[in-house]
Amino acid sequence: MKILVCISHVPDTTSKIVFKNDNTEFDASGVTFVINPYDEFGLTKAMHIKESMGGTITVVNVGLAATESTLRKALAIGADEAVRINTEPTDAAFVAGLLAEYAGEENFDLIITGRESIDYNGGAVPGILSAHLNIPFVNACIGLDINADQATLIREIDGGKETLQGKLPLLIAGQKGLVEEKDLRIPAMRGIMMARKKPLRVVEASEIHKQTTVLNYQLPDEKGACTLIDPDNVDQLVELLHSEAKVI
Repeated sequence: MKILVCISHVPDTTSKIVFKNDNTEFDASGVTFVINPYDEFGLTKAMHIKESMGGTITVVNVGLAATESTLRKALAIGADEAVRINTEPTDAAFVAGLLAEYAGEENFDLIITGRESIDYNGGAVPGILSAHLNIPFVNACIGLDINADQATLIREIDGGKETLQGKLPLLIAGQKGLVEEKDLRIPAMRGIMMARKKPLRVVEASEIHKQTTVLNYQLPDEKGACTLIDPDNVDQLVELLHSEAKVI
């Protein structure tokens, strides 16, 4: 089984977000970066498959040298090799095109991405990537079982779940539920030491056309003041909802 896991290098959710150069650039100074949480579920699932069926796991990222710490963490968790496509990721179509160029030459049996990255929350890369590769794609995947070249998958849909069957190769976009949170792998010291010896290959990006340009960033509006009301004072609550919030 030859598995590819696409890894996004994203700011930790506790990081303070700041922009610079008149709000045209993200200021990464002092920001802690981590593996995109949805990708962690995918990587752990890949580890389960490898342990039960054998095979290899490659992790790939589109990014500059700063993303190598995140790839090294994925290697410490258990991936066999890492690939960094050397360019700044600017938009979903650009990233998916570069991933497709790499994956198309390697003939992976299974490609796993996260449903979306937690920085831009676009959720477009998996679908575009599957279209480039012309392989089946299952989004919001919360269950995957493989028997030989047959896969049984479960995905979330509005109001329920859907069970699907298909043949490898295929691409899934995983999320919470693909594995249990308690099963997520944490790099152990042995894994960290071994990761230093595992291959991390840098591939130069091709000249794929970038379809978007960032004009500026804008932080969300600050939260307004909060009024606390005694739970027994229903009359005051009703009055404030009527006079101030104007919702009743």
